Parts: sequence; structure tokens; C-alpha cells
Amino acid sequence: MPLYVYEAKDPRHSCSKCRGGFEVTQRLSDEKLVSCPDCRSEIYRVIQAPGLTHSKTDLHYRAKRAGFHTLKKVNKGEYEKIY
Repeated sequence: MPLYVYEAKDPRHSCSKCRGGFEVTQRLSDEKLVSCPDCRSEIYRVIQAPGLTHSKTDLHYRAKRAGFHTLKKVNKGEYEKIY
């Protein structure tokens, strides 16, 4: 289920929870919240970038996890350890 972030529309008339923003796990079919569950002030949903991570099938990720090291070529005959 997606994680949504909500913030107060007017921070002056809100509680500390919605003033700083709070996260709610909701289904896609659920209606978005319009008021804070604690103080009932108006809130809006904040647009967030999706969290992206390395794919578990990524060769470098698997090699690092297995304890191997990767080297990057710096100059002719010279290498630098990445991990």
C-alpha cells in the first residue's frame, strides 16, 4: 500500500502533528484525507518523489553483499577501490 504525506494548509491553526507533516498508509481506492485526525484542521496531500533503490538483481549490489570488491580504472595501470 502506498505511503502518503499530509501537511496543514494553515500552519498557524494546526497541531504539531499536521504542522510538521505526517505519513499515512492508504489504499489507492481510499479517499484522500481532508482534515487532521487529531485537531480537525484542513490538510492537503504532499506530492513526493518515489523511493528508488538498487534492483536486487543488480550485479554490483549482489557482489558487494557477498563481500567482493570492485575496482575502477583511474589511469593506465592504476585502479581505485570502489567498495
